Amino acid sequence: MKTHTQTTPALTQLCELVEHMTVAMLTTANDQGQFVSRPMAPLEMDTDGAIWFFTDLRSSKVEQLSKLNLSFSDMGKATYVSICGRGEIHADQDRIDELWTAFARPWFPEGRTSNDLVLLKVVPDAAEYWDAPHSKMVRLFAVAASVIASKPIGMGEHNMLSNLDPHSSPGRSSMPRNTV
Repeated sequence: MKTHTQTTPALTQLCELVEHMTVAMLTTANDQGQFVSRPMAPLEMDTDGAIWFFTDLRSSKVEQLSKLNLSFSDMGKATYVSICGRGEIHADQDRIDELWTAFARPWFPEGRTSNDLVLLKVVPDAAEYWDAPHSKMVRLFAVAASVIASKPIGMGEHNMLSNLDPHSSPGRSSMPRNTV
């Protein structure tokens, strides 16, 4: 995913957590209120923290964007990120051309000029993340110690980043808050 310099410390931290993750699970609620998830390939995180994807205009998800969740995971680094926010559909051809990648062609065989190709912009409101200690060996010993102690030990950091939308009301904190 292409990333840009972020406008707040919280967005910078979020960007650092997800910038190397190549798949996100997008979850929305359908008309019956059931949660529906699907894998999506993030294209870019812009300077305001919005994450951009290609999508098909005919997809049911384009009607389900008022509240959504994106989840990212990197099992190798034991980093997990859950982002809640809202989505917007954009059909700007110049922006589509700018973000186009050949990897999108299987879904859009007509290419960047496909009539059904649009951009999904996910605007984050808040994010939670779990970031375990850096060493896999440290995590392995922590899991073993947890079994003996009957409680989680050394499982890393769990924090929440809130008020991520830089255009929301001023004066609200957007710094990490430890929720462990």
